[in-house]
Amino acid sequence: MLSRVAQENPSKKVIFIDDTSFTYRSFLESVDRLARALELICVGRGDRIALICPNGIEFVQSVFAISKLGAVSVPINTMLKNEEYRYILKDCGAKILITSHKFAKEVDDLYESVASIEHTLWIDQSLIQNGQNLVLDEIMSDHLQPHAPPPAKLDDTAVIFYTSGTTGHPKGAMISNRNLFSNLIGAKERFDLNERDRFIVYLPMFHSFTFAIMVILPFFMRASFVIIPSILPFSNIIKQTLLKRVTVFMGVPDIYNALIRAKLPWYFLWFNSIRCFISGGSALNEDTLKRFRSIFKRSVMLEGYGLSECSPAVTINPIEKQKHLSVGLPLSGYEVKIVNEEMMELPIGEAGELIVRGDCVMQGYLNNPAATAETIQNGWLRTGDIAKVDEEGYVYIVDRIKDLIISKGINIYPRQIEEQMMLLPQVKSAAVIAQSDPHSGEVPIAFVELEEGYEHTTSADIKSQLKEHLAAFKIPKTITVVESLPKTATGKVLKRVLKQGIH
Repeated sequence: MLSRVAQENPSKKVIFIDDTSFTYRSFLESVDRLARALELICVGRGDRIALICPNGIEFVQSVFAISKLGAVSVPINTMLKNEEYRYILKDCGAKILITSHKFAKEVDDLYESVASIEHTLWIDQSLIQNGQNLVLDEIMSDHLQPHAPPPAKLDDTAVIFYTSGTTGHPKGAMISNRNLFSNLIGAKERFDLNERDRFIVYLPMFHSFTFAIMVILPFFMRASFVIIPSILPFSNIIKQTLLKRVTVFMGVPDIYNALIRAKLPWYFLWFNSIRCFISGGSALNEDTLKRFRSIFKRSVMLEGYGLSECSPAVTINPIEKQKHLSVGLPLSGYEVKIVNEEMMELPIGEAGELIVRGDCVMQGYLNNPAATAETIQNGWLRTGDIAKVDEEGYVYIVDRIKDLIISKGINIYPRQIEEQMMLLPQVKSAAVIAQSDPHSGEVPIAFVELEEGYEHTTSADIKSQLKEHLAAFKIPKTITVVESLPKTATGKVLKRVLKQGIH
């Protein structure tokens, strides 16, 4: 895909970042140099290459270089902690870790604790100078093109996205080239995209939505995109959107809430080139949608729905007809159904579990056939989300079956937090649920029973201990000490009782 457009339109600019830009030809040359550097440290077909990287040109170059060698990209959430990284890297058997010194505190010892890692490649500077720690610029310097490996097959795994559902450790959703391309084709048709479009990428590139629809899709379209290294200051996103003439703006509800609260200058509203806004991650509320449409009268807002296991987009509202509070119609070639617990299809308008079939459905969970068999049944992927469909086929997400918490578009898995809390000596039992939050959509809150002799433990004590083991966004906003958690006869915590108590 990249080689063809670099050959046919070499001088077209594909990436803008700060004051720098890359043409398709210069980007391809940098990818070839990186692929050759990876080849020289024995990266080959099927090897898993982990990326713990900030938004930047290095992330994109790495993904294409990995693909060129027939290896597999494993983009990982940059907000995790050391032991969370260790689990994922061991699970996928990562051969190489590509990272940045800004994450050194959490990653610098991983090559010692994860046996499969042969080298850590630093995109900026290495804290340790030895044969295992290499600096990207130094190994890329003047390398020739890589040996042309056999072309990758459509059903080769291209990327592994780690997602937990709601139980236990994270699971690696294996996404093939076929899965990714089916999403790119569907998105191109639905958004009516063309090569003059320009995207903006400020959400984390490790996220499946950003990875496929904001980073890979522009290349597929022979279009271009602007990389914003950091979401803050937010004013820079607004400035770059205007200056770089962005036409397609993708975000999550938290960003759109910030956009309508921001004091946007009149000239931004008058001169911006945005023709469509796309929202995913979680549902936009009615008030945000109304205010948004009153401010941006020349653009359309298209809500969509997806999940990492579906590469990730499943449904998106068409440009020609959006329905209020709906996540739209399935992309071309995908089927959706609403079913009951027996997987029998329900009538139009009735709420049940949303299931999906089509080329978007992942190959399965890495090293986890039991979870794969539970999630994919007769080719249909069980999303765990409750939805309904109207007579025109538009999908409406009603609720989630799973306990998943979505905060600022990022998945938080209660069981992982609960298990970490119960490792603390003072915690006897713990339950984590979602609480609505005007800024984040949802935040985790916790209820705990204490062990005898720890009656004076405070929520601040528990939070400070959790900070050593969990990413900041997973720390419960509030921790309430209770005498006893409501439980079933078999000892399972009744979370619905807790949820009733907070409303």
